[in-house]
Amino acid sequence: MNFIETLREKAIKVQKTIVLPEGTEPRTLKATQIILEQKIAKPILIGNPDKIAAAAKELGVKIDGARIVDPVNSEYYEDFVNTFYEMRKAKGVDMEKARKMMADEVYFATMMVKKDVADGLVSGAIHSTGDTIRPALQIIKTKPGIKSVSSAFVMIVPNCELGSNGMFLFGDCAVNPNPTSAELAESAILTAQTAKSFCDMDPKVALLSFSTYGSAKHEFVDKVVEAVKIVHETAPDLKADGEIQADAAMVASVGKTKCPSSPIAGQANVMIFPDLQSGNIGYKLVQRLAKAEAVGPFLQGIAKPVNDLSRGCSVDDIVNVVAATAIQAAN
Repeated sequence: MNFIETLREKAIKVQKTIVLPEGTEPRTLKATQIILEQKIAKPILIGNPDKIAAAAKELGVKIDGARIVDPVNSEYYEDFVNTFYEMRKAKGVDMEKARKMMADEVYFATMMVKKDVADGLVSGAIHSTGDTIRPALQIIKTKPGIKSVSSAFVMIVPNCELGSNGMFLFGDCAVNPNPTSAELAESAILTAQTAKSFCDMDPKVALLSFSTYGSAKHEFVDKVVEAVKIVHETAPDLKADGEIQADAAMVASVGKTKCPSSPIAGQANVMIFPDLQSGNIGYKLVQRLAKAEAVGPFLQGIAKPVNDLSRGCSVDDIVNVVAATAIQAAN
Protein backbone atom coordinates (compact mmCIF):
# COMPACT_ATOMS: atom_id res chain seq x y z
CA MET A 1 0.00 0.00 0.00
CA ASN A 2 1.49 3.37 -1.02
CA PHE A 3 1.45 6.58 1.00
CA ILE A 4 -1.74 7.99 -0.54
CA GLU A 5 -3.64 4.74 -0.01
CA THR A 6 -2.41 4.59 3.60
CA LEU A 7 -3.43 8.23 4.16
CA ARG A 8 -6.95 7.57 2.91
CA GLU A 9 -7.26 4.33 4.88
CA LYS A 10 -6.32 6.15 8.10
CA ALA A 11 -8.94 8.82 7.36
CA ILE A 12 -11.64 6.22 6.71
CA LYS A 13 -11.01 4.72 10.14
CA VAL A 14 -11.39 7.99 12.05
CA GLN A 15 -14.45 9.36 10.17
CA LYS A 16 -14.06 13.08 10.83
CA THR A 17 -16.27 15.95 9.64
CA ILE A 18 -14.41 18.29 7.30
CA VAL A 19 -15.86 21.59 6.09
CA LEU A 20 -15.19 22.82 2.54
CA PRO A 21 -16.10 26.51 2.20
CA GLU A 22 -15.69 26.59 -1.59
CA GLY A 23 -19.00 24.81 -2.11
CA THR A 24 -19.63 25.58 -5.79
CA GLU A 25 -16.02 25.16 -6.98
CA PRO A 26 -15.93 22.35 -9.60
CA ARG A 27 -12.85 20.48 -8.32
CA THR A 28 -14.23 20.66 -4.78
CA LEU A 29 -17.52 19.14 -5.89
CA LYS A 30 -15.76 16.35 -7.79
CA ALA A 31 -13.59 15.69 -4.75
CA THR A 32 -16.69 15.61 -2.54
CA GLN A 33 -18.14 12.79 -4.61
CA ILE A 34 -14.94 10.76 -4.15
CA ILE A 35 -14.83 11.54 -0.43
CA LEU A 36 -18.40 10.29 -0.08
CA GLU A 37 -17.90 7.21 -2.26
CA GLN A 38 -14.74 6.15 -0.41
CA LYS A 39 -16.08 7.29 3.00
CA ILE A 40 -12.90 9.27 3.63
CA ALA A 41 -14.70 11.92 5.70
CA LYS A 42 -18.07 13.49 6.36
CA PRO A 43 -18.01 16.61 4.15
CA ILE A 44 -19.84 19.88 4.78
CA LEU A 45 -20.14 22.22 1.80
CA ILE A 46 -20.65 25.93 2.49
CA GLY A 47 -22.79 28.04 0.17
CA ASN A 48 -26.25 28.49 -1.31
CA PRO A 49 -27.86 25.03 -1.58
CA ASP A 50 -29.53 25.78 -4.93
CA LYS A 51 -26.29 27.04 -6.47
CA ILE A 52 -24.33 24.07 -5.14
CA ALA A 53 -26.95 21.63 -6.43
CA ALA A 54 -26.98 23.32 -9.84
CA ALA A 55 -23.19 23.25 -10.07
CA ALA A 56 -23.10 19.57 -9.11
CA LYS A 57 -25.79 18.73 -11.67
CA GLU A 58 -23.90 20.56 -14.41
CA LEU A 59 -20.75 18.60 -13.56
CA GLY A 60 -22.64 15.32 -13.33
CA VAL A 61 -21.41 14.58 -9.79
CA LYS A 62 -23.39 13.09 -6.91
CA ILE A 63 -23.06 14.83 -3.56
CA ASP A 64 -26.28 13.62 -1.92
CA GLY A 65 -24.49 12.51 1.25
CA ALA A 66 -22.84 15.87 1.86
CA ARG A 67 -24.28 18.36 4.31
CA ILE A 68 -24.81 21.82 2.79
CA VAL A 69 -24.86 24.91 5.01
CA ASP A 70 -25.78 28.41 3.85
CA PRO A 71 -24.11 30.80 6.35
CA VAL A 72 -26.68 33.61 6.70
CA ASN A 73 -29.66 31.24 6.68
CA SER A 74 -28.14 28.67 9.01
CA GLU A 75 -29.02 27.87 12.59
CA TYR A 76 -25.49 28.92 13.59
CA TYR A 77 -25.34 32.40 12.08
CA GLU A 78 -26.49 34.55 15.04
CA ASP A 79 -24.36 32.63 17.53
CA PHE A 80 -21.34 32.88 15.25
CA VAL A 81 -21.88 36.61 14.76
CA ASN A 82 -22.05 37.20 18.52
CA THR A 83 -19.00 35.03 19.16
CA PHE A 84 -16.94 36.79 16.51
CA TYR A 85 -17.99 40.19 17.82
CA GLU A 86 -16.90 39.29 21.36
CA MET A 87 -13.61 37.89 20.10
CA ARG A 88 -12.74 40.86 17.90
CA LYS A 89 -14.43 43.92 19.42
CA ALA A 90 -11.15 45.00 21.02
CA LYS A 91 -9.74 45.05 17.47
CA GLY A 92 -12.44 47.45 16.28
CA VAL A 93 -15.02 44.94 15.02
CA ASP A 94 -18.61 46.13 15.53
CA MET A 95 -21.78 44.05 15.05
CA GLU A 96 -22.21 45.15 11.46
CA LYS A 97 -18.69 44.04 10.65
CA ALA A 98 -19.22 40.77 12.52
CA ARG A 99 -22.32 40.04 10.46
CA LYS A 100 -20.43 40.74 7.25
CA MET A 101 -17.52 38.51 8.24
CA MET A 102 -19.75 35.60 9.28
CA ALA A 103 -21.51 35.81 5.92
CA ASP A 104 -18.14 35.05 4.33
CA GLU A 105 -17.85 31.34 3.57
CA VAL A 106 -14.28 30.90 4.82
CA TYR A 107 -14.82 32.87 8.05
CA PHE A 108 -18.07 31.00 8.70
CA ALA A 109 -16.43 27.62 8.06
CA THR A 110 -13.55 28.54 10.37
CA MET A 111 -16.01 29.33 13.13
CA MET A 112 -17.60 25.92 12.57
CA VAL A 113 -14.24 24.36 13.42
CA LYS A 114 -13.81 26.67 16.43
CA LYS A 115 -17.25 25.65 17.71
CA ASP A 116 -16.65 21.91 17.04
CA VAL A 117 -19.41 21.72 14.44
CA ALA A 118 -16.66 20.47 12.12
CA ASP A 119 -13.37 18.77 12.95
CA GLY A 120 -11.29 20.52 10.31
CA LEU A 121 -11.32 22.83 7.29
CA VAL A 122 -9.84 22.64 3.79
CA SER A 123 -9.84 25.70 1.52
CA GLY A 124 -7.69 27.36 -1.12
CA ALA A 125 -8.83 26.06 -4.51
CA ILE A 126 -10.00 29.60 -5.31
CA HIS A 127 -8.79 31.47 -2.22
CA SER A 128 -5.27 32.64 -1.46
CA THR A 129 -3.25 31.21 1.42
CA GLY A 130 -3.83 34.46 3.30
CA ASP A 131 -7.60 34.11 2.87
CA THR A 132 -7.39 30.70 4.57
CA ILE A 133 -4.89 31.53 7.31
CA ARG A 134 -6.23 34.96 8.34
CA PRO A 135 -9.60 33.67 9.66
CA ALA A 136 -7.83 30.77 11.37
CA LEU A 137 -5.46 33.10 13.23
CA GLN A 138 -8.30 35.42 14.24
CA ILE A 139 -10.74 32.72 15.34
CA ILE A 140 -8.89 29.49 16.17
CA LYS A 141 -5.42 30.91 16.90
CA THR A 142 -2.17 28.98 17.32
CA LYS A 143 -1.47 26.03 19.60
CA PRO A 144 -0.25 26.81 23.12
CA GLY A 145 3.43 27.70 23.02
CA ILE A 146 3.45 28.13 19.23
CA LYS A 147 4.05 31.62 17.89
CA SER A 148 3.95 31.15 14.12
CA VAL A 149 2.15 29.14 11.46
CA SER A 150 4.16 27.25 8.84
CA SER A 151 3.49 24.62 6.20
CA ALA A 152 4.85 21.33 4.92
CA PHE A 153 4.53 19.29 1.76
CA VAL A 154 4.98 15.55 1.60
CA MET A 155 7.08 15.00 -1.51
CA ILE A 156 7.06 11.51 -3.03
CA VAL A 157 9.80 11.12 -5.65
CA PRO A 158 9.52 8.03 -7.86
CA ASN A 159 12.48 5.70 -8.34
CA CYS A 160 14.50 7.48 -5.67
CA GLU A 161 16.55 5.99 -2.84
CA LEU A 162 17.23 9.30 -1.11
CA GLY A 163 15.32 10.48 1.94
CA SER A 164 12.97 7.75 3.13
CA ASN A 165 12.95 5.76 -0.12
CA GLY A 166 12.02 8.87 -2.07
CA MET A 167 9.75 10.44 0.53
CA PHE A 168 10.57 13.84 1.99
CA LEU A 169 8.93 16.60 4.00
CA PHE A 170 9.56 20.10 2.60
CA GLY A 171 8.90 23.17 4.74
CA ASP A 172 8.00 26.00 4.66
CA CYS A 173 6.91 26.31 1.04
CA ALA A 174 3.64 28.22 1.40
CA VAL A 175 3.37 30.63 4.34
CA ASN A 176 6.28 32.72 5.70
CA PRO A 177 8.12 34.85 3.11
CA ASN A 178 11.12 35.68 5.32
CA PRO A 179 11.05 33.73 8.59
CA THR A 180 13.18 34.71 11.54
CA SER A 181 15.58 32.22 13.11
CA ALA A 182 12.97 31.46 15.77
CA GLU A 183 10.30 30.87 13.13
CA LEU A 184 12.63 28.63 11.12
CA ALA A 185 13.34 26.60 14.24
CA GLU A 186 9.64 26.29 15.03
CA SER A 187 8.94 25.22 11.44
CA ALA A 188 11.66 22.57 11.67
CA ILE A 189 10.24 21.09 14.87
CA LEU A 190 6.64 21.13 13.61
CA THR A 191 7.61 19.61 10.24
CA ALA A 192 9.42 16.80 12.05
CA GLN A 193 6.21 16.14 14.00
CA THR A 194 4.25 16.07 10.72
CA ALA A 195 6.76 13.55 9.34
CA LYS A 196 6.09 11.28 12.31
CA SER A 197 2.29 11.59 12.37
CA PHE A 198 1.60 11.43 8.61
CA CYS A 199 4.44 9.35 7.25
CA ASP A 200 5.61 7.21 10.19
CA MET A 201 9.10 8.60 9.54
CA ASP A 202 12.08 8.83 11.80
CA PRO A 203 12.70 12.51 10.98
CA LYS A 204 16.21 13.63 10.09
CA VAL A 205 15.99 17.37 9.67
CA ALA A 206 18.25 19.49 7.46
CA LEU A 207 18.10 23.26 7.84
CA LEU A 208 19.19 24.23 4.35
CA SER A 209 21.48 26.99 3.15
CA PHE A 210 23.92 27.76 0.33
CA SER A 211 26.60 27.16 2.97
CA THR A 212 27.67 24.03 4.84
CA TYR A 213 29.27 24.43 8.27
CA GLY A 214 30.58 27.92 7.59
CA SER A 215 31.75 27.40 4.00
CA ALA A 216 30.22 30.79 3.16
CA LYS A 217 29.72 33.93 5.20
CA HIS A 218 26.51 35.94 4.91
CA GLU A 219 23.65 37.20 7.07
CA PHE A 220 21.38 34.65 5.34
CA VAL A 221 23.68 31.91 6.62
CA ASP A 222 23.77 33.44 10.11
CA LYS A 223 19.97 33.20 10.30
CA VAL A 224 20.05 29.45 9.65
CA VAL A 225 22.94 28.90 12.07
CA GLU A 226 20.93 30.62 14.82
CA ALA A 227 17.83 28.56 13.94
CA VAL A 228 19.82 25.34 14.36
CA LYS A 229 20.94 26.47 17.83
CA ILE A 230 17.31 27.12 18.79
CA VAL A 231 16.23 23.69 17.53
CA HIS A 232 18.95 21.97 19.56
CA GLU A 233 17.96 23.91 22.69
CA THR A 234 14.20 23.41 22.23
CA ALA A 235 14.15 19.83 20.94
CA PRO A 236 17.47 18.26 21.96
CA ASP A 237 16.38 14.74 21.01
CA LEU A 238 15.47 15.72 17.44
CA LYS A 239 17.96 14.65 14.77
CA ALA A 240 18.55 18.03 13.15
CA ASP A 241 21.54 19.84 11.73
CA GLY A 242 22.67 22.77 9.63
CA GLU A 243 23.47 25.04 8.10
CA ILE A 244 23.83 22.52 5.30
CA GLN A 245 23.60 22.45 1.52
CA ALA A 246 20.94 20.27 -0.07
CA ASP A 247 23.38 17.83 -1.69
CA ALA A 248 25.26 17.30 1.56
CA ALA A 249 21.96 16.73 3.34
CA MET A 250 20.69 14.11 0.90
CA VAL A 251 23.67 12.36 -0.70
CA ALA A 252 25.86 10.22 1.55
CA SER A 253 29.07 10.66 -0.45
CA VAL A 254 28.70 14.44 -0.52
CA GLY A 255 27.78 14.63 3.15
CA LYS A 256 30.79 12.54 4.09
CA THR A 257 33.05 14.99 2.25
CA LYS A 258 31.48 18.26 3.36
CA CYS A 259 30.39 17.52 6.93
CA PRO A 260 31.44 14.03 8.10
CA SER A 261 30.54 14.77 11.72
CA SER A 262 26.92 15.66 10.94
CA PRO A 263 24.30 13.27 12.40
CA ILE A 264 22.00 13.71 9.40
CA ALA A 265 24.31 14.31 6.42
CA GLY A 266 23.35 12.12 3.48
CA GLN A 267 20.26 10.88 5.35
CA ALA A 268 17.96 13.91 5.58
CA ASN A 269 14.26 13.33 4.92
CA VAL A 270 12.95 16.65 6.29
CA MET A 271 14.20 19.67 4.36
CA ILE A 272 13.70 23.11 5.89
CA PHE A 273 14.17 25.92 3.40
CA PRO A 274 15.53 29.27 4.62
CA ASP A 275 12.74 31.35 3.08
CA LEU A 276 9.54 31.09 1.08
CA GLN A 277 11.18 31.90 -2.25
CA SER A 278 13.55 28.95 -2.08
CA GLY A 279 10.93 26.63 -0.60
CA ASN A 280 8.20 27.37 -3.13
CA ILE A 281 10.60 27.21 -6.07
CA GLY A 282 12.24 24.07 -4.71
CA TYR A 283 9.11 21.99 -4.26
CA LYS A 284 7.73 22.97 -7.67
CA LEU A 285 11.01 22.09 -9.41
CA VAL A 286 11.05 18.67 -7.74
CA GLN A 287 7.37 18.16 -8.51
CA ARG A 288 7.72 18.97 -12.21
CA LEU A 289 11.22 17.79 -13.09
CA ALA A 290 11.29 14.63 -10.98
CA LYS A 291 7.57 13.97 -11.56
CA ALA A 292 7.15 13.88 -7.79
CA GLU A 293 3.81 13.82 -6.04
CA ALA A 294 3.40 16.86 -3.78
CA VAL A 295 0.80 16.25 -1.08
CA GLY A 296 -0.20 19.36 0.81
CA PRO A 297 0.55 21.96 1.90
CA PHE A 298 -0.35 21.09 5.47
CA LEU A 299 -0.59 24.04 7.83
CA GLN A 300 1.23 23.59 11.12
CA GLY A 301 0.82 25.37 14.43
CA ILE A 302 -2.91 26.19 14.32
CA ALA A 303 -4.84 24.94 17.35
CA LYS A 304 -7.29 22.96 15.19
CA PRO A 305 -6.84 21.46 11.71
CA VAL A 306 -7.04 24.04 8.92
CA ASN A 307 -5.35 23.29 5.61
CA ASP A 308 -4.66 25.29 2.50
CA LEU A 309 -4.76 24.14 -1.13
CA SER A 310 -2.78 25.39 -4.07
CA ARG A 311 -5.04 27.20 -6.51
CA GLY A 312 -3.56 24.86 -9.12
CA CYS A 313 -4.68 21.80 -7.13
CA SER A 314 -6.21 18.73 -8.74
CA VAL A 315 -9.29 16.86 -7.55
CA ASP A 316 -7.05 14.18 -6.03
CA ASP A 317 -5.06 16.88 -4.21
CA ILE A 318 -8.27 18.02 -2.50
CA VAL A 319 -9.22 14.47 -1.54
CA ASN A 320 -5.75 13.83 -0.12
CA VAL A 321 -5.66 17.05 1.91
CA VAL A 322 -9.13 16.28 3.29
CA ALA A 323 -7.82 12.85 4.34
CA ALA A 324 -4.77 14.40 5.99
CA THR A 325 -6.94 16.97 7.77
CA ALA A 326 -9.08 14.16 9.16
CA ILE A 327 -5.95 12.46 10.48
CA GLN A 328 -4.77 15.71 12.08
CA ALA A 329 -8.16 16.02 13.78
CA ALA A 330 -7.79 12.51 15.22
CA ASN A 331 -4.34 13.12 16.69
